[in-house]
Amino acid sequence: MNMLFILLTNITLSIILITVAFWLPHLNTYTEKANPYECGFDPMSSARLPFSMKFFLVAITFLLFDLEIALLLPIPWAIQYPNTNLPTLIAFTLITILALGLAYEWTQKGLEWTE
Repeated sequence: MNMLFILLTNITLSIILITVAFWLPHLNTYTEKANPYECGFDPMSSARLPFSMKFFLVAITFLLFDLEIALLLPIPWAIQYPNTNLPTLIAFTLITILALGLAYEWTQKGLEWTE
């Protein structure tokens, strides 16, 4: 009985949320919202416009720190082992290297969007 109630509640909530998510954006449309958006460029203009390298630098920085999070995720499980010195040393080394890289990029004005 409890399983049937949970399934019925989940299905009902899913249908309500899908319906709201499908119909709500159509209620308030205007020209800016209806236009396609392509990375800050007007999609109707020439495709041969120069692209700022700052966009790629910020994207690569984001990917590096996203990778850092992925590499640090197993640390809580590794701490459960009797010898916690090695996982702690590896995590500290990884964070130190990435922090030094971020500090270097910051001092070289790599994170400045405007030139």
